[in-house]
Amino acid sequence: MNALDTKINAAFPGLVVRKDLVKAVKGNAIVPTYVLEYLLGQYCATSDEASIQSGIETVKEILRKHYVHRNEAGLVRSNVREKGRYKVIDKIGVALNDKNDAYEAEFANLGIKKVVVDSGTVKSHPKLLVAGVWCIADVEYEHTEDKAVSPWILGTLKPIQLSHFDYEAYLKARQEFTTDEWIDLLIQSIGFDPEMFGKRSKLIQLMRLIPFVERNYNLIELGPKGTGKSHIYSEFSPHGILISGGEVTVPKLFVNNQSGKLGLVGYWDVVAFDEFAGRQKRVDKSLVDIMKNYMANKTFSRGVETLGAEASMVFVGNTKHNVPYMLKHTDLFEEVPEKYYDSAFIDRLHAYIPGWEVDVIRGEMFSIGYGFVVDYLAEILRHLRSDDYSDRYKDLFRLSSAISTRDRDGINKTFSGLMKILFPGGGASKEETEELLRLSIEGRKRVKDQLMRIDTTYPDIDFSYFAAGDRKIAVTTLEEDEYPTYYRRRAAAQQEGQPEIQEEVVSRNSVPSISKAESVLPDAREGHRVLSENQKGVSFDLLFGPYVRGARKITLTDPYIRLFYQVRNLMEFIETVVKHKAPEDEVDIHLVTARDDLKADQQKANLLSIEESCLGSGVNFTWEFDGAGTIHARHIVTDTGWKISLDRGLDIFQHYEMNDAFSLSNRLQQFRSAKGFEVTYMRLG
Repeated sequence: MNALDTKINAAFPGLVVRKDLVKAVKGNAIVPTYVLEYLLGQYCATSDEASIQSGIETVKEILRKHYVHRNEAGLVRSNVREKGRYKVIDKIGVALNDKNDAYEAEFANLGIKKVVVDSGTVKSHPKLLVAGVWCIADVEYEHTEDKAVSPWILGTLKPIQLSHFDYEAYLKARQEFTTDEWIDLLIQSIGFDPEMFGKRSKLIQLMRLIPFVERNYNLIELGPKGTGKSHIYSEFSPHGILISGGEVTVPKLFVNNQSGKLGLVGYWDVVAFDEFAGRQKRVDKSLVDIMKNYMANKTFSRGVETLGAEASMVFVGNTKHNVPYMLKHTDLFEEVPEKYYDSAFIDRLHAYIPGWEVDVIRGEMFSIGYGFVVDYLAEILRHLRSDDYSDRYKDLFRLSSAISTRDRDGINKTFSGLMKILFPGGGASKEETEELLRLSIEGRKRVKDQLMRIDTTYPDIDFSYFAAGDRKIAVTTLEEDEYPTYYRRRAAAQQEGQPEIQEEVVSRNSVPSISKAESVLPDAREGHRVLSENQKGVSFDLLFGPYVRGARKITLTDPYIRLFYQVRNLMEFIETVVKHKAPEDEVDIHLVTARDDLKADQQKANLLSIEESCLGSGVNFTWEFDGAGTIHARHIVTDTGWKISLDRGLDIFQHYEMNDAFSLSNRLQQFRSAKGFEVTYMRLG
C-alpha cells in the first residue's frame, strides 16, 4: 500500500475496500458494483492480505451458491424444492394484485412470479414497488393442490444496502485528509486511479455525484462514447436508477392516473436517462411538458392533485461531432432529441458537464488502491441531501447582479453539491472555494451560452463574480477559450438569413491564443500564455515552432527528463526543431537535466538512444547531468535571443494511450489533453 492507502485504512477501518477486488470476484455475475462491494465490505474490508484472500474466496462461494444466473434458474428452483428453503441473490420487484388484495414478488433471474410478500416488508422497502431492488432473500417451496396458490413463499428479504452509519465519525475522519488526498480517495472510491487524471478532470468526475447529494438537481452530460457517463448511475448507488431514454412514459416516470401508482421520481434519489442523445428518438410531448414543470417546480400533476418529489434528473448521451464542428455549425445540444430541443427544457438544466473533456476509459485508468465501499459513500451522500451549502461562498464572493434568478439557482446548487462532496464539515480555503465557484458558474454558463444560439430572445448574460474590493472576475468555459471565433456566434441568427454575429473576445493571453482552428503558426513575440487543464489543440509546434526557427544552438534545462514519457516528450521537442529548421542547417540541442538515482542506467540508455537517432538529421544532441543537483527552473534558451520559461517543462500533456499505434492522441499532440500550465516568452539582451 502507498501512504494514501495506509491513511485511508486507518481513518475508515472496515468501510473501505481495495477496488481491484470487484473484478476478482465478479466472474460472469451480471450484478451492479454496489452489490459486489456490499459483499466485499462484509468480508474484505481490511488491509490484511491473508484476510482479503480468504474474504475473496468466501464472496466467490456466496456468489457461486446463491447468485441466480438466468441460464441456471431451473437448477436453483430445483434446489429450493428439494431443500425446502434456499437463499438467493436476485433482483426482486413487487406489484399489488388488487384482485387478491396481496403484494406479489417477481424474481428477475430466478423466473418465478406471484410470490406473496407481506405488507410490512413492502412498507419497509417501498422501492420494491418500482423497477425492483437487488436483495438477498430466502425462498421457500410448499406445493398445494390449490392451483390458485403459488407454491413459492418469501421467507426473509434483505435489500443489499448499508443498514446504518456514523456520520459524525465520517466528518471527523475527513479532517485527517488534505483536499487533494480527499479528492484522490473519492476518485478511488468510484474506481479510478487518481494518478491518471489532472485536478480539473477529477472535479469533473466528481460533478457526476452531485445529483446524489442535491435534491431536484438537473444535470446533462454529452460527449464521445466510452467515457463512463452512465457508469455512476447504474453501478454506484442503490438510490439511483438508470433507464433508457427511449423507454420512458408518463406513468412510468411520474404517476399512473388509472392505478394511482407513483412513478420512478417518487422512489429514487436519482433518475438517469441513458442514451439520451439522438434526434430520431420518438418522444411523447406530454412527457416533456410534465418534465419541464417538474424540473422547474419539483411538482407534477395527477388529475387535479399536485404531487411533489425530490428525484434529481440526469441526461447522458453521445455526441457525433467534435466541439469545434458543433460550435461552428450548430450548438452543443445538437444531439438532444427533437422534443427536448426546446429552450424551456434546456433552461431548466442546472449544469452541463463537458463530456468531451473526459478521456475514453482505458484499462490502465482503473484503481488498485483503496476506496469507500460504494454503498457506504452512497448513504453518506444521501444523508447530505437535506443540507444546503449554497451560501458558503457569500462571505468571500458575490455573483454579478446581471445573473438571473434561474442562473443563480443553477450555480448555487452545483456549488452546494461540490461543497458537500469535498468539504462536508466546512474548512475550505478561499482559493478552494473560488475554484468550486468558478466550476459551478462554468457549468451553468455552458447551458446559457448555447441557449443564446438556439433562441435569440435570450439575452447575453455577464457570468462574472466579485472578490474582495469589488474586483470583477469573468468566467469563461474551456471551449470558449479554445474556439473564440466560433463560440460567440448565434446560430439562430444565421438560420434566419441574418449575418453572423461576431463579438470581440479578449484573450487572457498576451500572445495569440492557441486554437485547433489555427492552421498558421503565430509570429514569435514576447508575452505570457496561460493554458487550461484539458485544453486540446496544444502542440510543441504551436508553442515553440516560431521561437526555434532559425536557431543554431538551443539549450533545454529541465530536471525531470527521467521517466519514459518524459524522454518521449524530449524526442518530440527535437522533432519540432527538425520540422522548423532548413534542411541544409545544423542545430545543436543541449539538455541539462537531473540524474534519476533510482533508474539512472535506464535514463542514460534512453538519452543515448536519442543521441544516436539524431545522427544524420542535422541535429546534434548532447546532454549532461547537473552535478550540483540544484536546478529547479525549466526553460529553453536559443542563440537567436529567445528564452522560453516553462513552469512544467516539457511535461504538459495528461496521460494518454501511449502504446496504441492507431490512437490519434499517440500520433498527434493536438489530440491530447493538456495539463494546466504557463509559458513566458522573453527577449534576451
